[in-house]
Amino acid sequence: MKINVAPMRKIFMKQHIWAWLWAVSLVVPGAGAVFAQRQPASPKSSFASYTAPAKPGSGYAGNESCLAGECHTSRAVQLSKTIHSHTDVAGIHGSASCEACHGPGKEHTDREKEADRTKVKDPEAAKLIFAFTGSPEANAAPCLACHRSSKEHDLFSRSEHKLQAVSCNECHASHLVLNGSAADRAQSSFAVAKLTGAPALREEARWLNESLLRNPQQELCVSCHRSVEAQFSLPVRHRVLDGGMKCTDCHNAHGSLTKPLLKKASSYDTCVSCHAEKRGPFVFEHAAVKVEGCTSCHTPHGSVTQHLLTRGEARFLCVSCHGGHGNLSYQSSGQCTRCHVGIHGSNTSAAFVK
Repeated sequence: MKINVAPMRKIFMKQHIWAWLWAVSLVVPGAGAVFAQRQPASPKSSFASYTAPAKPGSGYAGNESCLAGECHTSRAVQLSKTIHSHTDVAGIHGSASCEACHGPGKEHTDREKEADRTKVKDPEAAKLIFAFTGSPEANAAPCLACHRSSKEHDLFSRSEHKLQAVSCNECHASHLVLNGSAADRAQSSFAVAKLTGAPALREEARWLNESLLRNPQQELCVSCHRSVEAQFSLPVRHRVLDGGMKCTDCHNAHGSLTKPLLKKASSYDTCVSCHAEKRGPFVFEHAAVKVEGCTSCHTPHGSVTQHLLTRGEARFLCVSCHGGHGNLSYQSSGQCTRCHVGIHGSNTSAAFVK
């Protein structure tokens, strides 16, 4: 009986090549960087140093005028706790003055002071300062004057949020004015978070640590994306409403080259940022994973099926691409993964078997 050893020799040679590459990466300086798996990049600051075109005295009043008479004291106190108060915006009365965002305010403050002196309220005074009540494009312009150079923001002009007329101030608050005490805790409104006992930060601490968001990120996102909120409440889900994850772990709200605003180039790259054991590279790749991405088999937000599968049972998902085993009838009974365990990729079997 003659045994065909060609397939075994092929597998052995591929394993031998990978072992050689691994050994080279240990010995040759810098070789490890070539063969290493890609890891998620560290976040970068979104701020660009910006020199304002205005000069002191050309219609600018300075922060002291804004705080005179306790007009905006509460906002100034909150602003002083943020990074904006320590950011150098040259040319406008020091670091990040009120007028860096709200525009020249001398005429506004003069009219308000005159109203205080005469005890006659001037309804036109409030219109002499930019109060972020204009068009979405106009409201976003002061923010983008500084937040314009980072990779996170450079695609904002083509983002779905901008196209849907969502401006920066609808999600962010440069100075959060609290109705209650700053010590009040921001309790989650989601039932799943209450069941799991998700910890709640004090509202001011949450605001300062969550990119100055007006409300907790999950609440802001699902206030528009209601269908996604329902998916996150299903039995099998990513723990976003529970507080274990954030929407921005996967999505870039400020713009992306992908339709669902993914932070990475594809669903595969996004998923393996956390699911590193599925990353590979493998000798035998599963084409559905590498070409179509993880969402060809999994639904990302939540599901009633095990492992977030898009079909009720794994075998139904497999036979939607593969014809099955003919008379073995595994398409109607049994699970494909009973034998084909390495479905995300394998280093030993082209059929992903044990």
